[in-house]
Amino acid sequence: MQTKEKKLLLFGHKVKLFRQELGISQEKLAGICEFDRTYISLIERGKRNISFINLLKLAKGLKITPSILVEDF
Repeated sequence: MQTKEKKLLLFGHKVKLFRQELGISQEKLAGICEFDRTYISLIERGKRNISFINLLKLAKGLKITPSILVEDF
């Protein structure tokens, strides 16, 4: 079983990959999701364990389903 830290890093890496595929900055994604840019940075670096509501906002901003972000855990 993966540790909490490894799971958060994997999740953050997925967020970053999908954001980059869309060709948008952390600041742009933060604006779409109504987050602070630093919050996106913390997520991508595996430093934040986000809430369910924020997972939904993030997935919508990335134009994917939430399940894509959490599969393989």
